[in-house]
Amino acid sequence: MSKVVNLAKEQMNRVINAAIEELVSNGGLPGGDLKEFRVEVPADRQNGDLSANVAMVNSKTWRIAPRQAADLIASHISLEGTYFSKVLVAGPGFMNFYLSDEYYADILIDIAKQKENYGRSNYGEGQKVLVEFVSANPTGPMHMGNARGGALGDCLAAVLDYAGYDVSREFYVNDAGNQIEKFGLSLDIRYQQHFKGEDAVPLPEDSYHGEDIKVLAEEYIALNGDSLLEMSENERRQALISYALPKNIAAMKAAMEKYRIYYDRWFLESDLHNGGEVMDTIEAMKSLGLTYEKDGALWYKNAEVQTKILKSKGKSDEDIEKLELKDDVLIRANGNPTYFAADIAYHRNKILRGYVKNIDIWGADHHGHVARVKGALEALGLGADKLDVVLMQLVRLTQGGEVVRMSKRTGKAITLTDLLDEIPIDAARFLFNMREAGSQMEFDLDLAVEQSSQNPVYYCQYAHARICSILNKLENVDVTVDNIANIDAKASLLKLVAPEERELIRHLSSLTDEIILAAKSYDPARITRYCVDLATLFHKFYNACHVNVEDEELRRARVYLCICVKTTLANILEMLKITVPDSM
Repeated sequence: MSKVVNLAKEQMNRVINAAIEELVSNGGLPGGDLKEFRVEVPADRQNGDLSANVAMVNSKTWRIAPRQAADLIASHISLEGTYFSKVLVAGPGFMNFYLSDEYYADILIDIAKQKENYGRSNYGEGQKVLVEFVSANPTGPMHMGNARGGALGDCLAAVLDYAGYDVSREFYVNDAGNQIEKFGLSLDIRYQQHFKGEDAVPLPEDSYHGEDIKVLAEEYIALNGDSLLEMSENERRQALISYALPKNIAAMKAAMEKYRIYYDRWFLESDLHNGGEVMDTIEAMKSLGLTYEKDGALWYKNAEVQTKILKSKGKSDEDIEKLELKDDVLIRANGNPTYFAADIAYHRNKILRGYVKNIDIWGADHHGHVARVKGALEALGLGADKLDVVLMQLVRLTQGGEVVRMSKRTGKAITLTDLLDEIPIDAARFLFNMREAGSQMEFDLDLAVEQSSQNPVYYCQYAHARICSILNKLENVDVTVDNIANIDAKASLLKLVAPEERELIRHLSSLTDEIILAAKSYDPARITRYCVDLATLFHKFYNACHVNVEDEELRRARVYLCICVKTTLANILEMLKITVPDSM
């Protein structure tokens, strides 16, 4: 949290504990272990700026009514040398503390000193965290779910970085297994159809029917002609995969970079197989008695593992039976490992790389897969708590109040690339983070391109540009963006007492806490909402409190406040990789 906010809370705890100690020593309260109490912000600011429930949680220990205990403690509190001007008791025994003018001044001074680092903290203590997101199938174009997942994952990684974690971003490429075999088959059929006709070589129902497969086959033919026709089916398919798969992966990288997403690593599933990690993981599971053979395949005892975990959590046999838990195949009868086996190996690999927390962004349709993977990690002794999965709901595109499924330009289903061609990147990154991942979302294409206060990202950018315009027009004010950290403005800042000024400063003071809460809850939408609220409070302040007033001290203080808002807006937008305009 902000240094000043943290200091205020420490002071509050200190004066409460000192008052209790004094009461105990003079017999005003009985002794005993003090139960932990909460310090929080009241819903109604008329009830103070910070509130403590110390009297209510300890009243039974002291054997007096909470209100009586609160009155006693308040009467023995000394606020000298603190950020508080008064303490009042309310309701059943809440102790409400009111912040002084100096607190509000010091918040702004703290922002001015921290500049681009304002909002950052060491909450995560440098722990290694890996965020794996998008990880789209490389056999075709990326879709709308990837648009939301990309914005969510990248902004979550940024939030975790600001909260003091050592964060890495990773894209897991499923370049092995059944889907790649299907990819090869589909390319092969399209390749042969070019020379023999579609009737001669029909495309199976369960293959990939997208236009992109045909395009890749035609590209290969343009370069290499009919050279593959004389080869065996396996050689032909491998040649086509070797040509097409790198192109698809390169296209995915290009789309992500266009979206301002840069991964620390593109991890290939094939590396797990080629490096022996899949089989090593399976052998580890065998040695722990987690597998058995049946019908020529190797199975994982998922039902047994899940039952044990659920019982340890207090679930009844009846509840567990309703889940209809089933075992999973690790190695098929043909000797090939399943995707599930590779997935366990991949998560084992991440943990063994030293990441204390691995955060995956998955579609909501993967809900049932979460417990299976976490259970396998627990059974392997790696710890299910090292994996957290954020489940993301689908997105509906709308335009003119109607659901949109097809691109007007191509007449086909809208891909991620189509979307990024149609709307500003700023709008996509911001708007996809306006709702929690687990909530259904409608993405309004009209709103995304609208340049008005109705568009949340435009509204926030406009607030920043407006401040730049205000500062550019002001003359004869010694507070500037460049010298704000070094200027002695304390006396001037004490004049910021208007309700709109106080409300704005309070909101500024909560940024660090808000980022930490967003990191703890894996919810970067908290930050976009914070940004919109900050822009709203700034506009409210600007409309109520003229900056260029005759009172030189007050003008100086309001310029200082504007610069602090500008800094905070810029920090948030840059954290989310949103353009920060000086004019609009």
